[in-house]
Amino acid sequence: MTQTTLPHRSDVPIEETWNLESIFPTIDAWQAACDEVEAGLPELEKYVGRLGESPATLLEYFSIADDLIRLAVKVMVYAGLAQATDVSDQQAAARMGQGRGLITRAVAARSFENPELMEIGFDTLRAWMDENPELEIYRHHFDDLERQSAHVRSAEVEEVLALATGPLPPRQTFMPYSSLINFELKFKPAVSSEGTELEVGQSSIGSLNTHKDRRVRQTAFENYADAYLDFRNTIAGTQTMAFERDHFNARARRFNSTLEASLNPSNIPLEVFHNLIRVFRENLPTWHKYWRVKRRALGLDGFGVYDIKAPLTESTVAVPYDQAVEWICSGMAPLGEEYVSVLRGGCTTDRWVDRSRNKGKRQGAFSWGSYDTQPFIMMSYADDVFSLSTLAHELGHSMHSYYTRSTQPYVYGSYSLFVAEVASNFNQAMTRDYLFRTQQDEQFQLALIDEAMSNFHRYFFIMPTLAQ
Repeated sequence: MTQTTLPHRSDVPIEETWNLESIFPTIDAWQAACDEVEAGLPELEKYVGRLGESPATLLEYFSIADDLIRLAVKVMVYAGLAQATDVSDQQAAARMGQGRGLITRAVAARSFENPELMEIGFDTLRAWMDENPELEIYRHHFDDLERQSAHVRSAEVEEVLALATGPLPPRQTFMPYSSLINFELKFKPAVSSEGTELEVGQSSIGSLNTHKDRRVRQTAFENYADAYLDFRNTIAGTQTMAFERDHFNARARRFNSTLEASLNPSNIPLEVFHNLIRVFRENLPTWHKYWRVKRRALGLDGFGVYDIKAPLTESTVAVPYDQAVEWICSGMAPLGEEYVSVLRGGCTTDRWVDRSRNKGKRQGAFSWGSYDTQPFIMMSYADDVFSLSTLAHELGHSMHSYYTRSTQPYVYGSYSLFVAEVASNFNQAMTRDYLFRTQQDEQFQLALIDEAMSNFHRYFFIMPTLAQ
């Protein structure tokens, strides 16, 4: 019996990994940055009770506080990225814990800021902005704080809430959960119709779910799910802690519900959420119809969950990484030469993308970084249309981050989750449109339909199902 396995992280070619040395060249440099953050924390305490002294004092404080948080986030990003690609690396896990601890303390050190700004008064702050052009940049920031002022507590309570982010969920649920599912879970291999065993892992399950061989899909899905079910009580316990965390935060900040607490920071009306669920339920029959059509097209008697991403093509459509980059660049050409040049560089010479499939790599894909780093991408590239689509998606996030950070001041150098998926899905749609117009081979067109429906399934079925 033949067997296909995943390589160890140490065996992955460097060109398939991201360039973390662009953040800190060495671990020693990272540790020096940690020490710098540690030494800077007492500086913030000097401004407690003083923000209302003058516009100059407020600007001085913002400069020092922002620089400290920027460095703390940079420290955490470096550690987090290293851990994501190999959750078995205990040294990386320790650095991640150290980075998270620094962030918690830095945020807590700034916890007096919003209560003091509210005490100064928004009329006074606006008068200061009118008199001082350097403060003008914070106008939207102050307006948003005024909108949320009913949910800002006293300086003492804000400090406790900030410090609680360390020992309370999500960190104290996500970290053991991540270790459990990305490293501790042991999956039985998938088995092909010919008896070949294929290793099931977080970095390979995606390609196994879209395998042409139905037995591979079924055994991969069942063995993957069974490993989770073996720890159902532990996983349910971590989820329950997350629910309790959300309830605690909602009550502490005087929201009427956890839903309101989740949507308020992004200024999203509750009706937006409820309308989403309503539209989802009304259109469920469309999914049922599609699955009936796909079952007939595949010639299946039944239709299991492992058939949802079954390929319609007769043969696998291969898309090497370099080809994917070229097609994505062509698809995004309407956004201009600069956009394409930055995107291409990120995928190649600048090494934004960690695309290897290796043991210990965490599940899924993401784009992450800080205001002072590259917008890195983690994924497991499998030389297929689905991987091409994932790369296009994550590049949408990374290009969104790149332009946000290069055109906005630090106070506005991030964006809400509510708008994040717009850029990523736009990149996917542009790339998909380009390929539909230029790749006329029937098998390729079918593969594109598979990819599109898989993406729609994620956003128009899975996410609203979980949300409701």
